[in-house]
Amino acid sequence: MGMVAMIEVEMDMKIVSVANMRLHWAAKARLVKSQRQKTKHALAAVAQSFGVEVLPVTVVLTRIAPRQLDGDNLQSGFKAVRDGVADWLGVDDGSSLIDWQYAQRSGGQKVYKVEIEVIG
Repeated sequence: MGMVAMIEVEMDMKIVSVANMRLHWAAKARLVKSQRQKTKHALAAVAQSFGVEVLPVTVVLTRIAPRQLDGDNLQSGFKAVRDGVADWLGVDDGSSLIDWQYAQRSGGQKVYKVEIEVIG
């Protein structure tokens, strides 16, 4: 029986529906770049050697916020985070080796966080 590896990271990050934002393209690009890099660096900080050798994996992205988003806005809001996880794993985010799952829960007033679980 193979060994199961699990990585958990929690970051302060506000996931919003990017589709509904009215941002200048440059501001949106900065936001996406920041979220992607922050995700990759947070994962690398806790698990430098966790990567392609553990594929396939399940990645659970959980949004913690005062209010819920609907399903399509939840998934689109996580696009930059998803790209950062894939960068860290060294594969394309569309790879069939990654099973992406999305969740959300209430974190109270003014609490915005992202929880990432990588299970391999």
